[in-house]
Amino acid sequence: MQLDLKTIEALAPDQASLGAAAKLTKRSNWPRLETNDQLGLIWGECQGSGSNPYRVMFDTGDHGYKCTCPSRKFPCKHILALAWICATAPTSFARVDQTPDWVNDWLGRRRKPGQPSAPTATRSEGKSIDEATRSEQVAPVEDAVTVERREAAQRKRAEDTRSAVSAALDELDQWIADQLRLGLAGFVDACSERCRRIAARLVDLKATALAGRIDELPARLMALRSEERPDAAIRELGKLVLLAKAWRAAPEDAELKRLVSTSETRDQILANPDAVQVESDWEVLGEKIETRRDGLVSHATWLLDLRSSIPRFALLLDFFPASAGRRSGAFAPGDRFKARLVFYPSRNPLRALVAERLGEAAPGSWPDFAPDAADPLAAYATFQDGAPWLADCPVLLPAGAIALDDRDGAWWQAANDPHAIALPVAGSVSQTLLGLDLAATAALWNGARLELLASQSSIGRVDLS
Repeated sequence: MQLDLKTIEALAPDQASLGAAAKLTKRSNWPRLETNDQLGLIWGECQGSGSNPYRVMFDTGDHGYKCTCPSRKFPCKHILALAWICATAPTSFARVDQTPDWVNDWLGRRRKPGQPSAPTATRSEGKSIDEATRSEQVAPVEDAVTVERREAAQRKRAEDTRSAVSAALDELDQWIADQLRLGLAGFVDACSERCRRIAARLVDLKATALAGRIDELPARLMALRSEERPDAAIRELGKLVLLAKAWRAAPEDAELKRLVSTSETRDQILANPDAVQVESDWEVLGEKIETRRDGLVSHATWLLDLRSSIPRFALLLDFFPASAGRRSGAFAPGDRFKARLVFYPSRNPLRALVAERLGEAAPGSWPDFAPDAADPLAAYATFQDGAPWLADCPVLLPAGAIALDDRDGAWWQAANDPHAIALPVAGSVSQTLLGLDLAATAALWNGARLELLASQSSIGRVDLS
């Protein structure tokens, strides 16, 4: 397996890509680096700006490559950085005999019997590894006056943002009062237009995260039956009122700032001493991919901690422009892996980042968490007590089954008691699920509907997302 910097220089589409790749060669950017010497392959996972790392593959024989990032440069900076690490620090790669499924999928698509190797790039005019490295080394050093001026500007921007957000919440309160005065029936009928107007106003006043939530409110209401929408609307508006009151009481609270205006960066979370860190075995329960009205796609991946004594969940949340097209996720439902996660500081820590990938976890069934059969939503009640403005809560349901009502609506019904609790299920369900004995089911509960993620059943794990 031979790679040198001249080859990487020749492959790079431009000097800017080389400069960006140079910044990604730090080992901390790569929770996973592996190689198969026999096949001449290297691959890794590179942590980008989102919660899910990009999967990067490179064939050292013919210089073929694949990356799951949305870049339109080929090869992208992640490919170049992976090859760069291989050329300068080959011991960073763990040598393995097996290739993961996502690498096998790529190999199956690109390599055909008798197919000639991809041509190797040979041109390197106008691009230089030395220049890319040098630009990293000669970063200017700020003097004390410059630092003080910059910090003063940051304080001024923070104060301006706080004032703008406060004004945004005042407008939100007035808007909610107007909706109640005009009547909930009228609000439900015209919620799309009304929510879009107030959301645009909140964006102008820097309450960006809150604007996105309100912009998605019509979609959540329209997913319900018509007779359920007024009650759901009053619950959603009530949560917004509570969130606004909580922010006014503690505008520097990290969780509230995240829900109202902007979120922290990955580096800020990793450097936060208050962030909870958990090293464990994790299973991917399921994914929830939604295209939002603001042109972004939200990609939520829900994880279950397999070594916890009580049900512990984690959420990897990523956003990217819908115009970038569909992106391959770093994980697939059912995947198991060992990792250290860092959770965003919160009253109910759920959102997390993969700080370090530590290898694969053994397959098997879920631990016996013994969820409360008498009150399957006890976790939801606790969740709401701490943060009543939140929407989805992950729950682990006890033994049960899925059944249909006379309107073909799906319900989860607790087992062994015909009069036990039954919860409505969002959307349609596969006919194969009906009547199947489900030993445990992981789902999201929003106060009105269950969104099923996965179940343990008599036939093994069932993916429901």
